[in-house]
Amino acid sequence: MALSDHLRELRARVLKSAVVVLVGLIVALFFYDQIFQLVLTPYESAQRALEGKEVNTQATIAGVGGPLMLQLKLCGMVGLVATSPFWLYQIWAFLLPGLHARERKWTRVFAAIAGPLFLCGVVLGYLTLPKGLEILIGFTQVDLTNLVEFGDYLTFLIRTLLVFGIAFEIPVFVILLNLAGVVRGASLGAHRPWIVIGTFVFAAVATPSTDPFTMLFLAIPMLILFFVSEAICRVLDRRRDRDELAGIGDDELSPL
Repeated sequence: MALSDHLRELRARVLKSAVVVLVGLIVALFFYDQIFQLVLTPYESAQRALEGKEVNTQATIAGVGGPLMLQLKLCGMVGLVATSPFWLYQIWAFLLPGLHARERKWTRVFAAIAGPLFLCGVVLGYLTLPKGLEILIGFTQVDLTNLVEFGDYLTFLIRTLLVFGIAFEIPVFVILLNLAGVVRGASLGAHRPWIVIGTFVFAAVATPSTDPFTMLFLAIPMLILFFVSEAICRVLDRRRDRDELAGIGDDELSPL
């Protein structure tokens, strides 16, 4: 295809994705009350836990147009997430003609794995969010009332969920690097202590809250997934080495 044809195809797929996301936003507007309650639940759980500690906190929203912008922002986020299978497929369909058969096979496998892993990370982040909010708001003095602006709270929630979701994708990228020949399983094992320390440092820096519980809830699953990816990399390395040795003739010098 000529470059102009590629650009026209890209434009068509972007327009299709934008229309579908817009439809998702409109549909989400009809379920705004349920979506709002789902987002507010972690804060309410933290608020109930803080009542016995005599810490006063209240969710607020500022500005005349604040409620409308909040509604559009929240429903837009839901529409983007709900329609992700469609626009991710559009990206995949645009890139597919340029891939070899082997690359297509592996990308299908990782696409099937990456999605559930990301969702598991998001769910875990949502479940740990109340504890993080409780600890952060708990620093409020007894004589003060902590007014939580809902827009800032929504940004905090989205950031937490994204951090957990993306962190769960790291093992997938490790295996991809192994398949590309950049990283070997033995090298991962040799640097395992530093990787463990780096994982805890990443969890401490990446999580928006500063409590150790949220850090551990992120670091421990990441380490488990890393150990699994290291084992998979070692299996792939053995298979790759065996295939390379099988192609060497009897009178040829092997790499070993």
